Amino acid sequence: MDTIRNYFKFNENNTNFSTEIQAGITTFLAMSYIIFVNPAILSLTGMPSQGVFLATIFASAISTLFIGLFANVPYALAPGMGLNAFFAYTVVFALGFTWQEALSMVFICGLLNVLITVTKIRKLLITAIPDFLQHAISAGIGIFIGYIGLKNAGLLQFTSSAGNILSINGGDPHADPLTGGIQSVVTNGGILPELVNFTEIGSLVAIFGLILTIILMVKKIKGAILIGIIITTLAAFVTGLIDLTSLNFADNSIHAAFDELGQTFGVIFTKAGIPSLFGDSNRLPIVLMTIFAFSLSDVFDTVGTFIGTGRRSGIFSAEDEKALESSSGFNSKMDKALFGDSVGTIFGAILGTSNTTTYVESSAGIGAGGRTGFTSVVTAICFVLAAFMSPVIGLVPAQATAPALIIVGILMVSSLSDINWAHFEEAVPAFFASVVMGLAYSISNGIAAGFIMYGIIKLVKGKAKDVHPILWVSMLLFIINYIVMAIL
Repeated sequence: MDTIRNYFKFNENNTNFSTEIQAGITTFLAMSYIIFVNPAILSLTGMPSQGVFLATIFASAISTLFIGLFANVPYALAPGMGLNAFFAYTVVFALGFTWQEALSMVFICGLLNVLITVTKIRKLLITAIPDFLQHAISAGIGIFIGYIGLKNAGLLQFTSSAGNILSINGGDPHADPLTGGIQSVVTNGGILPELVNFTEIGSLVAIFGLILTIILMVKKIKGAILIGIIITTLAAFVTGLIDLTSLNFADNSIHAAFDELGQTFGVIFTKAGIPSLFGDSNRLPIVLMTIFAFSLSDVFDTVGTFIGTGRRSGIFSAEDEKALESSSGFNSKMDKALFGDSVGTIFGAILGTSNTTTYVESSAGIGAGGRTGFTSVVTAICFVLAAFMSPVIGLVPAQATAPALIIVGILMVSSLSDINWAHFEEAVPAFFASVVMGLAYSISNGIAAGFIMYGIIKLVKGKAKDVHPILWVSMLLFIINYIVMAIL
């Protein structure tokens, strides 16, 4: 016990075993919804659901354990919400990459993030994008996630401009990320989303789950999102949405899940992975820009989480924040934490899941008193124990996980309050970066819109020199990509 206490510096951080254990469990309860939601999203791409389930658990456990032991900070990692949606709905469905190629991009993103963490490139990336655009990107991802949640809940139906109902509850998500395979967007002059008439049992169950989860969140119940998922799943069973006859414990055992994990583990190193990703030189520009989009979202979400929670709690000192911009290597706790986050993405890609990143829900454990990496160790152990829940993962319907997407979207949209909307020069790029991200159903397009509008405004104002060269290069790459896509 003394060895653990000394390693994690309990006395210096004014903490103890019981507090750290409680904090670790609290963090797990706050973010454990990801073990249900991540397989639900990534399996739409054709990935094996049980395999993704285990990949999610092991990536979360390994990455959380690593950051706790290496950086001694009370943060937990898991496949990021928004990043997994980007993986499925944009990279696979919209851009047409296979899930094996998408995993390869995530792996390269992890290597890139490690590189920018140990060099001064990280400083350039962080200082290049204005704070208000960072907030707009975060909020835009929230809008994107919330919209997916509403669609998965069956609360939206899609009609043609002629008034014909084309799709309810998303249809076949493999064909088209917005309409579920309805290609009338061209032939019928457009598709309009609207609320359903609430005669579908699935929609009513989703509304029940959403209201329940909101009440639990307002009451500040620990594990509110997970509790909401479980109770909504029970409601789905009572209303006949879940067919227990399809449940086969022999086929859905932990052994079967490990068999499916074998289909994703290390697939990036096979012909279907990295070699396939770079096999067509015509796709190289969009491949590089997609990796950039992955990296951008991952890096700034992580930095925002660390600074936002670490400053108030004292986990990161003012010197740590200053070192973030001026140092290279591992000269501070912040440097080590960023490195741990970057390595987490690599672990996740090898196992078979989208970007593994630091969760803002870690603030729940910090609020419970967690101050050291031992909190993370406890959370990692909880994730491993969760692996034995694999027989029931397939029973959780979309109506039960959709409220979690909506709630997380709400939490992320709060970043809009950090933008000065009265300042028109900031409002325009922020609007396009956030709103276009949701309406265009694409995180990368939202980032592109924000960057390009920011550059145009600075040119008109004669302040082009105020824009970092990295942003000009990014804008140029986005524009070139749109030209190439238009020609093709």
